[in-house]
Amino acid sequence: MATGNELTHIDGSGKASMVDVSGKPRVKRTARATCSIHMAPSTIALVRANGMAKGDVLATARIAGITAGKKTSDLIPLCHNIAIDRVAVDFEVKDDRVVIESLAVCTDKTGIEMEALTAASVAALTIWDMCKAVDKAMRVEGLTLIEKTKETIDGKH
Repeated sequence: MATGNELTHIDGSGKASMVDVSGKPRVKRTARATCSIHMAPSTIALVRANGMAKGDVLATARIAGITAGKKTSDLIPLCHNIAIDRVAVDFEVKDDRVVIESLAVCTDKTGIEMEALTAASVAALTIWDMCKAVDKAMRVEGLTLIEKTKETIDGKH
């Protein structure tokens, strides 16, 4: 087990290694992540009016983010495949950007920040994909973990 100054995904020989969590107890864990996709006000207007040719941008991005959160261990090589209890993706549409916030919850031995980060980032990429025909200057910024909690199943921290 790492003491805080060691890389947990590197073994004693310097090779990539999946962390052994077999001895850890199951704990309720939550994580929230956020990022923003900046775009032209005219693109925001199309998103708000559900006027994009590819369909409902936010509904599609929500489903994509949830799906990506559930598939994180398939995308991140050393990420554990945990039992995910919930992934949610929400949006705040502003004048020049869409702010994405994801929530991921599990009751397992490790996790769940990578799932929250993956959900937010894939939701942003889906918005990009759906809007790229009308906005060539979009940018995704600020992917960050904003909260991570952990509590034992009996309610104690």
